[in-house]
Amino acid sequence: MSARTALVLAFLVAASAVAFIAFSASDASTPERIWGKKGVLPGEFSRPRAIAIDSQGRLFVVDFTARIQSFDRDGEFLGVSFTPPDFRNGRPSGLGINRDGHLIVADSHYHTIRIFNAQGEELRHFGGTPGDAPGQLGYVSDAVQDDEGFYYVSEFGQNDRITKFDAEGKFVNCWGKNGQAPGEFARVRALAIGPDGLLYAADACNHRIQVFTRAGEFVREFGGAGSGPGQFNLPYDLSFAPTGELYVVERGNQRVQKLSKDGTPMGSWGSPGRKPGQLADPWAVAVDRGGVVHVVDTENHRIQRVQGSGFRGP
Repeated sequence: MSARTALVLAFLVAASAVAFIAFSASDASTPERIWGKKGVLPGEFSRPRAIAIDSQGRLFVVDFTARIQSFDRDGEFLGVSFTPPDFRNGRPSGLGINRDGHLIVADSHYHTIRIFNAQGEELRHFGGTPGDAPGQLGYVSDAVQDDEGFYYVSEFGQNDRITKFDAEGKFVNCWGKNGQAPGEFARVRALAIGPDGLLYAADACNHRIQVFTRAGEFVREFGGAGSGPGQFNLPYDLSFAPTGELYVVERGNQRVQKLSKDGTPMGSWGSPGRKPGQLADPWAVAVDRGGVVHVVDTENHRIQRVQGSGFRGP
């Protein structure tokens, strides 16, 4: 093989491979790993928009092609890629893990919650009836399940509310409406169950986090519009670390904030841009069992991984 041929082959291999960048730990704010690139081949992304991590450390990522792909925590593609039954109306926008370790998919434009196993086989679904009556669903943005089996589903657009279902998908109750008062919502975008057993909601266009009991009673709120510590600009997703810290990704401020569960700022990470440690329109965040933060850097078509110690401030 000529030197020229070898050079061309090396270029083609590099061009087709998913980008992986690892960094030294000399600067705690530098991401320890970046992976992914724009594309539609296995392991590539077209505007990734949601992420979930199961107890075995598998990452599930959905992008704007409606593909849900599975990776290890280092970004190695695990060979699993699947879509919901139909996505002509739109793509899923929320992922979670239920108490059985299965993947929860918020099939947003189909008013449905779907449960898949790790191999991408659909196990069951509930919802599916569009509307604003109790038990009906509008645009579904996210869903979580508590340790008792109840599901909590967030909606916005037609319905700005949270609906509670039992483990079989039967309606229990719902709360919320469009507005700015406590218990009202303007694009509730994501949910998380806190270490205190309360339900935390990212109320994106009100630029705050609202906290409820699992019966729907308002407990407290924190945040407010701005770019300072503890303030938010379009909080789009939230995730708790095993040690109790809350991480909130802001689509508007293009950063992730680290807070106590009562909203006290503990640091932030990220800034607008394309370089390592910078973000472009980030949509989602997830924290693994080791407390490592995985940030969905949507318009950069990649995932960035950073240690919680890399969050500086407040």
